[in-house]
Amino acid sequence: MSANSTVPRGCGSTVDSLYYNLCDLSAVWGVVVEAFAAAGIVFSFVLFISLLASIPFTQDKNRRSSVALHAFFLIATCGLFCITFAFIVGKDFATCASRRFLFGVLFAGCFACLLMQAVRLNFLARSNSGPPSWVLCLGALGLWLVEVIINTEWLIITIVRNPVSPLNGSEIGRATATPCNIANKDFVMALIYVMTLILASFVASLVIMCGKHRQWKLEGASILITSLLSIFIWIAWIVMYVFGNVRTGGPTWDDPTLAIALVANAWVFLLVHTIPEICCLTDDEEEVEQGFGQDLYPNRAVGYETILREQSSQNMFMENKAFSMDEPSHGSKPVSPYSGYTGQMRASVYQPTELALITKSTANRPPEAGYDTIIPRATAPSAGSSGQSTPSTRADANGISTAHTHTNGTSGNGLHRTTQW
Repeated sequence: MSANSTVPRGCGSTVDSLYYNLCDLSAVWGVVVEAFAAAGIVFSFVLFISLLASIPFTQDKNRRSSVALHAFFLIATCGLFCITFAFIVGKDFATCASRRFLFGVLFAGCFACLLMQAVRLNFLARSNSGPPSWVLCLGALGLWLVEVIINTEWLIITIVRNPVSPLNGSEIGRATATPCNIANKDFVMALIYVMTLILASFVASLVIMCGKHRQWKLEGASILITSLLSIFIWIAWIVMYVFGNVRTGGPTWDDPTLAIALVANAWVFLLVHTIPEICCLTDDEEEVEQGFGQDLYPNRAVGYETILREQSSQNMFMENKAFSMDEPSHGSKPVSPYSGYTGQMRASVYQPTELALITKSTANRPPEAGYDTIIPRATAPSAGSSGQSTPSTRADANGISTAHTHTNGTSGNGLHRTTQW
């Protein structure tokens, strides 16, 4: 039998048997998963560039503090798409080691970022003020390093200290068989810490819904849905990987199960969480801020007019209540640093007298048609008062006071004497 007869349909004769699943048309799952994984890598790169481009347009410091977490989350998600190819191709030392180590490490990075995002939104939903960015990054890094240490220790113990001898006993066969010779239950048990992160993210996102700020609760809903869908995906692939494959397809379905779980969960991360978060970065509620600013300016104008009225009332103070002006109401009004300042010393404020107020009010009163101009003139005294002298003082049109004195002499003729002051 020639070598070309074993080449699957769709693969070339020069393709290594390790990569047959990438081009084998009879194994449709490999081609489909490969296409979704490649599209996910490209889409993750585009979203990463969009995230970096949106940083200058992000004005809200609370949203800006989450950019670093989003960047690390996108890198880990892109790693999930990349590691999918390790489950599509055949098994060797490199692919098996990367499967066992990177599967839990990359998922731990994603869920550590989700958990810290949930913690941040819990602070914002209650006090509208979150922790700084470096605190969030340190928290996510600490959670991620725990899984790195666990997987590193587990990989070293199972490969170096307890190697499994292959059937042929050769060094090449031992190197190939040792990383891949792991039971499905052991592989799942090594991911308990990742499952704990998933559950913690789900619980923390539920607590966000109890906050009082609606805008942060909407972002917490994306984490809640992402965590819930991830729980469903993990339950499905664990049940299939541990129990279903043994009863249905055998070990040949192990790799497709893990590859599909990786691609499905990674796309959930992008579609449900990453895209809405990037769209919200530049949404700083400009309309709300603009409305708040417009409300401030009328208040300031009213306060300025109130200050002018107070100054006018102080400068035109009147003692006579009949002519006094109404005092402005001292209700709730904006407090200004210039509210008590009139521009004059208290002692130098002009306070008009009653006579000046009466004169001013008379001058401002419109003339009435019923009054005629009175011309002062001298009158002859009556006969009954011939022996009396009566002074009379009248004001002429020019405002000059004139005194009139009437006397009665012995001859009975009236003497008229006019004295001008």
